Order: sequence, then structure tokens, then C-alpha cells
Amino acid sequence: MRTPHAPLTTTVMAAALAAAVVAPAPAAGADAVPPPGTYYVQSATTGLNAADSAGTVEQHRPRGDEDRQQWNLRADGAAYLLENTDRPGVCLGRDGDRARTVACTGPDAPWEITPAGADRFTLAVPGADRRLTVAPKAPGATHPAALAVGTGTDGLAAWYLTPVGPVTHPMPPRDRRTLDQVTFLTAHNAYANGVDGGFAPPFVDLFPNQTRGIERQLADGVRGFMLDIHQTPDGAILCHNSCTLVRRPVALWVDLQRIVDFLHARPDQFVTVFLEDHVDPGVLRAELARVRGLPDVLYRPDRTGVRENGWPALADLTAAGHRLLILTDHSRAADRAAGLTRDSFGVMYQREWTVENHWSMGPGVGASDWSCYSRWYDAGTDIPLTRTEPGFRPLFVMNHFRDAALASTAGTDNSKLADRARRFCQPAARKKPNYLAVDRYELGDPASAVAALNTYTYP
Repeated sequence: MRTPHAPLTTTVMAAALAAAVVAPAPAAGADAVPPPGTYYVQSATTGLNAADSAGTVEQHRPRGDEDRQQWNLRADGAAYLLENTDRPGVCLGRDGDRARTVACTGPDAPWEITPAGADRFTLAVPGADRRLTVAPKAPGATHPAALAVGTGTDGLAAWYLTPVGPVTHPMPPRDRRTLDQVTFLTAHNAYANGVDGGFAPPFVDLFPNQTRGIERQLADGVRGFMLDIHQTPDGAILCHNSCTLVRRPVALWVDLQRIVDFLHARPDQFVTVFLEDHVDPGVLRAELARVRGLPDVLYRPDRTGVRENGWPALADLTAAGHRLLILTDHSRAADRAAGLTRDSFGVMYQREWTVENHWSMGPGVGASDWSCYSRWYDAGTDIPLTRTEPGFRPLFVMNHFRDAALASTAGTDNSKLADRARRFCQPAARKKPNYLAVDRYELGDPASAVAALNTYTYP
């Protein structure tokens, strides 16, 4: 998707980044303990990693090679040891019913590791019915950080051993690449650009998330668009937090029409729209009805067996004309209460089809938080980044932006996008990001990260 406006990166950089994630060790079978190597011990319930916290073993947000979250797995007779990479001689172990770091030579260090299906494992005390487990959570709370050793339920005692250096494979030919194997450049708050119209009250709109209009974004290779919609007497309007005092507001249908017109002109392209959705379902349905040609390109994964058979090849989607996927962050339960679900008119519920990391790396200036954890893990929701289903892998939306879009910060952050994707977010989700969402996509060359990710698959 090279264009005169936003050239994609060099082949050398893409190849180097792709090579960096390829490990020489063969992949372990689903029914076997992985080979010796460096792993994250990752809860299948929460997606969080076991970390050494001053002697206590806690589940923390995935932070790559930071925060003492990496463990060297090796055999110890019929059992296994998990030695912390930052503290040689110290292993993930136990002290009674608590998970602790202990001397690797001590009796409380070995674990009996047993496959538990779906690439998951249990870590049990040798010769005992006691396993490493996430503690149950109280009503209205998240799971406690401290890990336990006990007779927890199968779900709470299920762990991934996620390799730090995963084995990857070359990307298949273009005609065989499935949707979940492809990565798209995505514009965070694509509407907040100050070119197509107003998006916020005065002063707030002095800091746009993007500086190029939707049509230019499409021409530059952006294929994912994050749009915030709010309800006004005029329908579904694109604005940030509040539409009050917005100068020259833009309606959702206007930007969707731009995207649909582009797709009619470029029948080989695929676009995804993400709605931060603050409107009633009837209002959204009426808004979509105004978009000429939308039914001709709308993609309905709910009607094509995706959950049973996995994502189709991108080439098959474009050949069938199914080239626009629209997702909403709205709640299906709330829509049922309102009597009209959005998927009845072609808008998919994002929590059912994707996973997504937390939306912010921190304030617009200063240090950033690169930890990669689910946007939908809180007191009321447990959707880990690692979520999979038999035959189905959700698409992974990777957010990489701050609370405020400052040009200098966005440029620096975007130049580090490939590194964060490889070292932090890809192992956190156990899948490759499909959407890299950034502010000011023209700065820092985030397209290089997209190009690198599109050279390999993460099985």
C-alpha cells in the first residue's frame, strides 16, 4: 500500500524486525511440555503474567523484559524449575499456600507441569493435589494480585507458557492470507483531524489526533479508523467527549460515505471502522441507511461461519465484495434491553470479535507505560488479551497512543511501535496485532511496524 504521501519502510528494516522475533527452538506440541527456554507464566483467566515482587509471586500487567516476569524453564528430574531471568538461582516456588520465589535448590521450587488442553498447563506440587492458581475474586472486584497454591478450579489453575522468543513462519502468499494474519495501520480518533470539520470545543481542538482528512488517510494507506460518535438532534455526530460548542461538526454518515466511495473505487482493499459508540441503536441504523452503497461492501462475519471455521482469506473477502467491517464498543446487553441489537443491521460487537489492550500509555508528556493488558479486564469483565475459542482467534487491536496527542511525543512513540508490538504486546496477547492504532500516523513512520508484522505469522 505504498503511496506518494506516506512511503512504507525499507525492506531491510522490515526483514530485520521480522527476524528478531524468530526463535530457533521448535514449537512444542499442544500435548507436551514446552522445551527448555525462556517463558512468561501467563494466566489463562486474566492474561496477566506471574512476576517476582520482592519475594511474593503476583500477577502483573505484561511488561516484556521488565518487572521480573520472565522465567527460564528447565527439567529437574521428573519435575521442572522456573528460574527468574533477573535473579539467577531464584525460582518460582511456594511457601505453604502462597506463591513465592525460593532458592532453585530448595524443595519448594520444583513443579509438575501437565498439559491441560488448548496449549494450557497446570503447575502442581509434585505428588500433591495443589496447584499454582489465581485467587478467586470478590464480587465487584478484580482477581487479587498475589498468586496462591491450592486446589483451585481448573480455570483459575490454567496457565500458558508463552515463549519470549516465539517461533514464527513466513507470511503466506497474498491470495492465502487470512484476515487474522494481516496487520493494518489504524488512525486513533481518525475524525479528529481539523481538516474535515470540527471535533471538539475551542482549545481542545488545538491538539488533533490526526492532521489529515479521512480521504488523505485512505490514500496514505490507513485501513483502520477509530471514530467517536455522540447523539444529537442531528443524528450520530463525530466529536470528542461532547458535541457542545463544536464548530462545523461532521456526521458519521459523511465519513462512512468517504470510506465506501474509496472501496468502490479500490475493490482490492479492506477497511475496518471502530465506533466508540454513544448513540441509541435506532439512531445508528438511520445513520447507516444514509450511506450510499454501504450494503454492497459491508462484511458480516456473523453470517459466514467465522466463529466455527476461523477468519477467511482476505483475497476471498475482497473477491466477494465484503470489504468493510464495522465494530462497536457498545454493549449487546444494553441493546437487547433497548429492543434492537446493532448486529441486526450489520454492526458487530467488538468484544465478541476482537481483543484490545488498554487505550492509553499515559499523559501526553513524560514517561510512557508500555505494559500491554486487556481494555476489558476490570471488576465487571474478564476478557483477557489471550482469549481464543475452538477454531476462532479474535482479531487483536493494539492501541499505542497517549491521553493527549502532542506532535513530538507521538513521533517518538510511533518510532518505537514495532519494538513494543514485538516485545510487549504480541506475547501479552499470544497473537500478532491486527490493528496498530496511533496518533499522528505521518510521524515516526509507524507504517514500518505494519510492514514488518506483515512479513510473518504467529502460529
